[in-house]
Amino acid sequence: MTANPSAADYRAAADRLALPSRAFIDGAWRPAVSGRTFENRDPATGAVLGQVAHCDGRDVDLAVAAARRAFEDGAWSRAAPEERKAVLLRLADLVRANAEELAVMESLDSGKTIRDCLNEIGHEVPTFFQWYAELADKSFGKVAPTGEKSLAMIVKEPVGVVGLVLPWNFPLLMAAWKLAPALAAGCSAVLKPAEQTPLTALRLAELAAEAGLPAGVLNVVPGFGETAGQAIGRHRDIDVVSFTGSTEVGAYFLRYASESNLKPVGLEMGGKSPFIVLDDADIDEALVSSAVSAAFWNGGQNCSANMRQIVDRRVKDAFLDRVLAKTRALAVGDPLDPATDLGAMVSEEHRARVLSYIEAGRQEGARLLAGGGPSAGLAGSFVDPTVFDAVTPSMRVAREEIFGPVLGVIAVDGIEEALRVARDTDYGLHATIFTRDIDKAFHLARRLPCGTVAVNGFTEGNVTTPFGGYKRSGSLARDNGTEAVDQYLQTKTIWVSLR
Repeated sequence: MTANPSAADYRAAADRLALPSRAFIDGAWRPAVSGRTFENRDPATGAVLGQVAHCDGRDVDLAVAAARRAFEDGAWSRAAPEERKAVLLRLADLVRANAEELAVMESLDSGKTIRDCLNEIGHEVPTFFQWYAELADKSFGKVAPTGEKSLAMIVKEPVGVVGLVLPWNFPLLMAAWKLAPALAAGCSAVLKPAEQTPLTALRLAELAAEAGLPAGVLNVVPGFGETAGQAIGRHRDIDVVSFTGSTEVGAYFLRYASESNLKPVGLEMGGKSPFIVLDDADIDEALVSSAVSAAFWNGGQNCSANMRQIVDRRVKDAFLDRVLAKTRALAVGDPLDPATDLGAMVSEEHRARVLSYIEAGRQEGARLLAGGGPSAGLAGSFVDPTVFDAVTPSMRVAREEIFGPVLGVIAVDGIEEALRVARDTDYGLHATIFTRDIDKAFHLARRLPCGTVAVNGFTEGNVTTPFGGYKRSGSLARDNGTEAVDQYLQTKTIWVSLR
C-alpha cells in the first residue's frame, strides 16, 4: 500500500481480504455442528460480507472439551513462564505484521473508522500481548511466617478453562484485554466474539496458532448470546467467565453461574459517565477536544463515553460555542476513508435505538443544537453527532446509556451541585474533571463512585492501569494492569510440617 493510503487504497485492500467464516476449535477450522450460519454485514453499506458459523451449545461443548484437555495436558498451563512469554511475544509481532489487514477487516465488520482501527490494532493490541508476556515470568508467590517446624507457601495457579465473552464496539482490542492476561496466567480459553463483529477474533486465533499456541488453548466460537453466550455462561466445566457488554446481559451471566457451577463472573458493563467542567476551567482547545472526544469517539459506542457533560453555568455558553464549532466540523462517512471522523453505528437496529433516544430528548424538552438524525446522503447505519443543551438530570438521555454520538449539557451552579448531579446515576465506570484547582480535582475524584477518574483530559488510562466499574458498571474484577491477571488465577496454600 502507498505511504499515505486513500479510501480507494483501503477499499481495494478490503476487496482482497479472505474473511474467516468458521469456528476455531482445537487448533482447526470447523463449521457449526448444526451446519447453520448467520449473515455478517458491513454496517456502512448494508452489504453482506459473508456467512459465519452459527455456534450453539454443541460447539461450546467441543470447545470446552478441547480447552480442558489442553489445560490438563499441561503443554501451556504447566509450561515454564518464559515459554508462554515467548509465544505471546511472537503473537504481538504477528499482530503488528498483519495490522493493516486486521484493521481493514475490523473497519468493514464494525463500521469503525480506519484511523481508529489502525491505532488500536497497530499499537494497542500488540502492546497488550507484549505487556502480559513480559509479566508472565514476573509473578511471585509468598512464604508465610511460621515456626521452625513448618513451611507455609502461598502460590498462584491458573484457574483452568475461562470463558471470554466480548462486545462489538472494540472487537480485537477487547479480545486482547481479556485473552492476553488469561494466556499469560496459563489458562485455556473459549472466546465468543459479538455476533455483529466476529471476524478479527477468528483471524487472531489463526495468528495465535502460528505463534505456537498449542491446539485447544484458544478456541473461538462465533454465535449469538442466546445460544453460544448462554452455553458458555451455563457450562459446568468452565471455571471463570469474563464478560464485557451491557448491564442487562451481565445480569444474565450472574444468573447462569448461580444455576450451574457457581463460577466466578468478571463483569465490565455499561456507564453514564460525567464530564465535569468547573467555573475555573480554561475553555481551551485541550478541554474542547476532550469534551468532543469523550462523547463522540467511536461514534459514542463506548461504555465510558462522557455524554453527560455537567458544566458550571458561568462558563457554559463559552463551552457550548466551542464544542458546537468542533462538532459541526466532524466528518461523518465512509469508515475506510482516512479523512472520516465518525463511521457507522454497528447495525441498523442499533442506529434505530440511538435515534429513539434522540427523539426522547426532544420530547422531554432538551434543546437540540446540532445533529439529531440520520446522516444525509449516506445509505448505511449513520447518525450525525448530536448536541443537546438544557438537559436535566431526570431526562432519559441523562440517565440511560445511549451508546451513540449524543452529547448533553447539564448546567450547574458550583462544585457541590456538580458533584451531586454526577453521583446521581446507577452506573460508576468513568468520570472526567476539568479544573485548575488541584484541591477541587481531588475533592471530586475521591467522592465520585467510579472506577476511573481522569483529570484535565479524557482518558481511560492504558495497559498498566486497571479498568472497571462500581455499582451497575461492573464487578470487583478488573481488566488491564496487573489486577487483570488476578481473575485468571487461583490462590493455593501449601503447608509443610517439618521434622
